[in-house]
Amino acid sequence: MYRDRGQPGAEPPTTNYEARTTNSTEARVNGKDRPTTLDGWNERLDAVIGQAIPMRFEEVSPERVVMTMQVDSRVHQPMGLLHGGASVVLAESAASTGANLHCPPDMVAVGQEINANHIRGQRDGTLRATAEPLHVGRTSQVWSIMIRDEQDRLVCASRCTLAVIPSPGR
Repeated sequence: MYRDRGQPGAEPPTTNYEARTTNSTEARVNGKDRPTTLDGWNERLDAVIGQAIPMRFEEVSPERVVMTMQVDSRVHQPMGLLHGGASVVLAESAASTGANLHCPPDMVAVGQEINANHIRGQRDGTLRATAEPLHVGRTSQVWSIMIRDEQDRLVCASRCTLAVIPSPGR
């Protein structure tokens, strides 16, 4: 499991897959290039959707993925509140990251269905999404994602179903 710097558990995973470090931020895991540090996971995120949505990884493991998102005008809807779609992006990002850690070398997990119950509005601050698997199967996975505010109040409850498919060529 990878956790925020300075916390116990910062070592690369050694459970159901073996990480072999090829440089400071990447390793071959299950035949795939995967970051081995939180900085590596965040660099990967910054190269894709993280450019547009202010999200960061705090913890990454097959059993749990924790991400944060800053709430500001970049993720507001026209009424000045958190846009529900931004919560869904955060939820699916966390779930798909964890789900892919369970996939065999020639397979990937991709979002198939997601739902989100928006419980509480948010204007600013930091949200924390915690994703945990409910079902890890050969062809599908289901993850629960709870998004909470800085006071630990539930902002969004989400469930994401992911299909496990052959890895597309890169």
